Amino acid sequence: MQNTEVTVVIPAGPPSRWPQLVRAVASARSQTHRPAEVVVVVDHDTAYFRRVRRDLAGATVIENGYAPGLAGSRDTGAFHVRTELIAFLGDDVVADPQWLARLTHAFTDPAVVGAGGGLHPDWRDGRPRWLADELMWTVAPGAESAGTGVMVAPGSGTAGMVVQRMVFREVGGFGRREASLPMRMRSLSGGRWRHVPDAVLRHDVPGNAASFRAFLRRCFRGGRAAVRPMPATVARNVGAAVRGRSVDHALRAGGAIAAMAAAGAGAMVRR
Repeated sequence: MQNTEVTVVIPAGPPSRWPQLVRAVASARSQTHRPAEVVVVVDHDTAYFRRVRRDLAGATVIENGYAPGLAGSRDTGAFHVRTELIAFLGDDVVADPQWLARLTHAFTDPAVVGAGGGLHPDWRDGRPRWLADELMWTVAPGAESAGTGVMVAPGSGTAGMVVQRMVFREVGGFGRREASLPMRMRSLSGGRWRHVPDAVLRHDVPGNAASFRAFLRRCFRGGRAAVRPMPATVARNVGAAVRGRSVDHALRAGGAIAAMAAAGAGAMVRR
């Protein structure tokens, strides 16, 4: 694909996240690869829609025309787009200036139908001492751990991605199967999904999102598949603690054990 003109779609969260939304839009408009348009979608809140349209300069602001929620907002924005590429950005992330350039470069390969980048947590209250690298995804739904404190966004969630507009529309958009979008696009087109780790976003992590209770709740919902690497994580951190490297490693081993217990309980309840 030679045409890399792209529109950025940002679903707006609740009014309490207004400062984050302003930062996200500013980061989208400051890309070295300038987007043709930045579209902000407000989710069934008329008063907030009027405020965003009035106060957010430089963006096209529309209302969610589908079911309430993130997927409906994204689909509304995506079906407004006229460029060949669509970029999705969360309202709780800030994009590195090279984010869009690095993702759109992947589409110089005509077989690529979508691309996702890397996600770095910005801790408001510091990283929890008990949080292992492999469990970073619990503070950013839609991300997966890449180890060493970095998360990767394979194509879903708030982390951000770029897709081919025509293939996206052919599979019906996100709909109710948001997590399966990359798989559906690959299956329909026979194309590839590219991971571009240096296309970096920074995810705002408030203190309540990094609480132990929220952590257990996400592991409970994620099920056993989400914590499959945990035995190795426990062994690695216990070994490091025994060697006297840091008490944090013992805490992370305990966090991983708690994650496995919560995920197992979640799987049993679903059965």
